[in-house]
Parts: sequence; C-alpha cells; structure tokens
Amino acid sequence: MRSARDRGARSRSRPTESAPLGAPLFVLNLKSFSTALGANAERIGRELERSGRRFKVAVAIAPSPLDVGRLARVLTIPVLAQHADPRDAGPHTGFVPPESIQASGGRGSLVNHSEHPLSIQDVREVVRLLRERELVPIVCAKDVADSRRLAAVRPAYLAVEPPELIGGHRSVSTAKPEVVSGAVLAVRKVSPRTRVLCGAGVHDRHDVRRALELGSEGVLVASAVTKARDPKAAIEELLLGFR
Repeated sequence: MRSARDRGARSRSRPTESAPLGAPLFVLNLKSFSTALGANAERIGRELERSGRRFKVAVAIAPSPLDVGRLARVLTIPVLAQHADPRDAGPHTGFVPPESIQASGGRGSLVNHSEHPLSIQDVREVVRLLRERELVPIVCAKDVADSRRLAAVRPAYLAVEPPELIGGHRSVSTAKPEVVSGAVLAVRKVSPRTRVLCGAGVHDRHDVRRALELGSEGVLVASAVTKARDPKAAIEELLLGFR
C-alpha cells in the first residue's frame, strides 16, 4: 500500500515519454451530457485546470467532439477526443479521423470506450494513426482478459472500466478490486510501459485512493462531475484522493 507521502510525490510527476499526459493522471470524460456542452464544457474545463494546478495533479479533459477545438484554444491542460476512427482524412462523413483531432488542437483520444466500442483490429489501427500524429491513445478495456488483449497494441494508457459499473455509484475499486489489480498485473506483463487507469463508478476521494492502492496510475471519471450540482466541489473531492 502506498503511503500518503508516496502518493503526494507521484502526484507531482511530470509528463514523460511513457506517460505523455503525466502520471498519476485524472481524466474527465464529459460525454454528451447537456450540463457539459459548449459554454458549460468550458466552465468545467477551467475549473479542472485550476484544481489540477492547485492539487499538483496531472489532469486532462475529453469533451464532446464539437467542443474539442473550443477547449483546446482556451485551456492549457490536455484536451482529448472521446473517440477516433481508423480512417485517414478524406471522404468520411461523420467520422473522426485522428488528423481532425490534431487539427482541432487535441492531444489524443479515448479509444474503444464501452459506449463506442471497436474491434481489436480497429483499435490497433486507431492507435497507429494516433501515434503517427503524435497523439496520445487511452484505450479502454472492460475486464482483465480484455486488458491483457488490448495491452498488445501498447497504448500509452489503458483504462479498465467494467461496463456494468459505468455511471453507477459503486466504484470498480471497491466493488471489483480484483479487476483493477488483475488488469495492472496483466498489462504489466504484456506492455510494461503502459499506464493503467481505473474507471467506472469512481465518485470520491476514497474511490480514487483505493484505485491507486490497487496499482492503477490514475482514474477516468465522468458522471461524478458531469452530474454534480457543484462540478468544482466534485473535482476537488476526487483530486483529494491523490494526496
């Protein structure tokens, strides 16, 4: 188990080649909630930026597709797409090629989220295209076996998120701790440089702290902030878990 001193030291770590967004890392996925679109997305992004600086935690935000460019222009923290397609730029109406993320000022993308799944072949291709553009992939996996399989594409980050816990109030780090620790061990054997994040039901500092104790190097969060009456307070509560 990590001591509070160790967690504090890790929370001040800088981006490196193996952790280009920083580690431990707090990623906020805004999804497409009405409370997190347009001007609301910008307000939440500014709060996340300020809080990340205050708590000395590496943070990143993944807004809805049409807000990536807007947030990338006004924020200094990494702005990520929520999805990328295995396509080069061209005649692909409605698709999100990695080149369009780069052109918008994005720093990377979530890949294979359970709400927008891809085949393993498409994950591999998307990760390749993102890397060609020097964009950072965060590949999502649903369980330990999925984590082991997807680690073979060697993404910078892999987020393990059991779909049945996403959007709920039971964190994977407490409801299914074996999934987190199992994913960490599985990924480490296949791709030692990949950083494992923990998601699904993470709502407070205790969930975050437990995730770090289980070996994850950050969290992927959505509804705990996007559905909160006070997003600023929700962000601060979660970041306290990194101390």
